[in-house]
Amino acid sequence: MTKDAQTVGGADELPAEVRGAILRTAAEVLGSLEPAEVPVALRQVHRFAPRRRATAGALPLWTALTLDDGFRGRVARVWSQARPALADSIVGPRDDDADAQARGELAAGSAAEVAVGAWLLRPDGWEGLLAAASRTLAEQGAGGDGAASRTLDAAHERADRAEADAAQLAARLGVALVEAEEARSDAATLRREQRRLRSDADRARSEARRVLAEAQDDRVEADRLRAEAADLLSRVQDVQRAAEAERLVVRGESRTARGLAETRVRLLLDTIVDAADALRDELALPPVGLGPADLVAPAGDTGPAPRRTSRGRSATDPALLDDLLALPHAHLVVDGYNVSKRAYGELSLADQRHRLVGALANLAGRTGVEVTCCFDGQEGPRRTGGYARGVRVLFSVGEIADDLIRRLVRAEPPGRVVVVVTSDQQVVSDVQAGGAWAVPAETLLARLTRL
Repeated sequence: MTKDAQTVGGADELPAEVRGAILRTAAEVLGSLEPAEVPVALRQVHRFAPRRRATAGALPLWTALTLDDGFRGRVARVWSQARPALADSIVGPRDDDADAQARGELAAGSAAEVAVGAWLLRPDGWEGLLAAASRTLAEQGAGGDGAASRTLDAAHERADRAEADAAQLAARLGVALVEAEEARSDAATLRREQRRLRSDADRARSEARRVLAEAQDDRVEADRLRAEAADLLSRVQDVQRAAEAERLVVRGESRTARGLAETRVRLLLDTIVDAADALRDELALPPVGLGPADLVAPAGDTGPAPRRTSRGRSATDPALLDDLLALPHAHLVVDGYNVSKRAYGELSLADQRHRLVGALANLAGRTGVEVTCCFDGQEGPRRTGGYARGVRVLFSVGEIADDLIRRLVRAEPPGRVVVVVTSDQQVVSDVQAGGAWAVPAETLLARLTRL
């Protein structure tokens, strides 16, 4: 902006009615804005009453119009929509004879309105147009004196009021036109959205008809499958009834066959017994004079029975005990107090017995092995509680438990797996000589803790 433009466009150099008209238009536009659209510098003015915005808020409004091109452009757009013909004459192309055209424009419209439009729209050469309008206003203010001057002043005052009212109405009209344009834009948007929603609804109805048709087809297929399943169930029930009848027949035949087999075995046994009696009578064997003990060979003739090996494991390894108990028909013989005093030494003897036998019953239930537990002495006439199922509990009478264990080992047939749990080394040596396996008490306790 040149120095002349600055002088003409300043607040102090503009005629008062031009400046008032600009402020009134700006106040109308400010009142129509949403709170989010109000410039920061005018938010306080926006809260004023509509009649006070152009007067009490004159300074902030004029500052915003001068510095904020966006706000001034919004005010100019509202003013132009209220006066389209005058706005077109101000913004339209201009030839070299700018002064003559400016005078024509001043003759066609109010000098104050032309000055307001030039200051707001600011087309090319607006400074000259504003200066011409200002001179016209000055000439109009300087003409006449006396009564004529008073009459003219009164007329000017009425004209100013009418012009102010017209400017206010024009500003409102501009605001209304802007709002109407926005409403038309919103209506177009809503029509487009309505068309889109109608299209979506048509597609949804088409999809619903397709899904309904598929559901009907699925229902027909389900009815067909249900009929086939009912027919298949009927055939299966017929086969099941036939199988049940055949099972009853087979059971009767099996019962008859079993009775026949038992009769044959009994007849064969009677035949063998009768044949043995007849053979005894036929051979006439003399009475037996020597017992089995007389036929035992001297101790020097045979060496001690071979000791069992550890199967590649340490005797204290619980895995060795697991391997032995997994063998067919294994028999586990436990030296009761030798184990219980190591594990439950703080308890009474009765509590030790019940605690140990309960743990052994759990082991027997998990492995299926035969378990025998031997204790020294003899149990009292009244037991404090029953022993667990699956564990044979023996008490030594007239002997110690070690001797009872040795007799149990000797009573087993050769080849059967017998595992003796004791930490008594003498017992270990004796049972191993008798062909049994021996593991220490700690190995069994380690195995029981894993249950």
